[in-house]
Amino acid sequence: MPQARMVAENSSVTEFILAGLTHQPGLQLPLFFLFLGSYMVTAVGNLGLLTLIGLSSHLHTPMYFFLYNLSFIDFCYSTVITPKMLMSFISEKNVISYAGCMTQLFFFLFFVVSESFILSAMAYDRYVAICNPLVYAATVSPRVCLLLSSGVYVMGFAGAMAHTVCMARLTFCANNLVDHYMCDILPLLELSCTSTHVNVLVVFAVVGIDIGVPSLTIFISYALILSSILHIRSTQGRSKAFSTCSSHMIAVSLFFGSGAFMYLKPSSLLPLSQGKVSSLFYTIVVPMLNPLIYSLRNKDVKVALKKTLSKKTNSFT
Repeated sequence: MPQARMVAENSSVTEFILAGLTHQPGLQLPLFFLFLGSYMVTAVGNLGLLTLIGLSSHLHTPMYFFLYNLSFIDFCYSTVITPKMLMSFISEKNVISYAGCMTQLFFFLFFVVSESFILSAMAYDRYVAICNPLVYAATVSPRVCLLLSSGVYVMGFAGAMAHTVCMARLTFCANNLVDHYMCDILPLLELSCTSTHVNVLVVFAVVGIDIGVPSLTIFISYALILSSILHIRSTQGRSKAFSTCSSHMIAVSLFFGSGAFMYLKPSSLLPLSQGKVSSLFYTIVVPMLNPLIYSLRNKDVKVALKKTLSKKTNSFT
């Protein structure tokens, strides 16, 4: 009852309808199975990495500590979005309550902001490992790892709270059709019948920080890493250093490129109907590809997987 009164005070809308990705009937079922398959790959890949890192003692290093957190974040924010998205393909009207919409918005933002900062922590880890290997153990100690990961989730919480509180102060009137497959900031702002000037400022300020600070950290880290690699005389040493960083650079490019394209461009350049297609990259594609990128291009993960599988095989024989 208190929650219902809160909704009534802020808005005449008690529920939203998610429009989904497309209105074409012939595409609904194929897209349902496509995104169901991608979610299964995301869940298996990220939960598999979490299990593998947890079970393999030689992966209990700072690099894999951050990768463990990345897999946890990817699995969580994919789970916040995809199941509700799948409903839009198999139901005539995909309804979400006002409280449910604000909850989805908060947790989506919490995990997506956390991902941007965990990627910057991973870049810092690689910088120290390649540029200052002799002090790596002391610089990226377990205490430092815990502090960095705590900072990641604090920034995620702060960013999510800023957007969600600003969204909750808006009034939503007759129109409750969200032109998206999830409750996201920009589609919800389109429905408000009160001024969204403060919200737009918060979007540019908070998203600017949440993309700008990690991007700058990553850019500086990799500029220093590249400079260090070019000074390595051994060809084998150079290729090893490049291979260590290449998977991280692929993940970073996909995530920050699609995120900046969606939120930091003028609305006149990309309508929301096309913007929701571009948002598929950081909401669906990136969480699915990250475990594949880090496992298929990583010798340590391959070795750990083989050892784990051989132990399981031996235990059954």
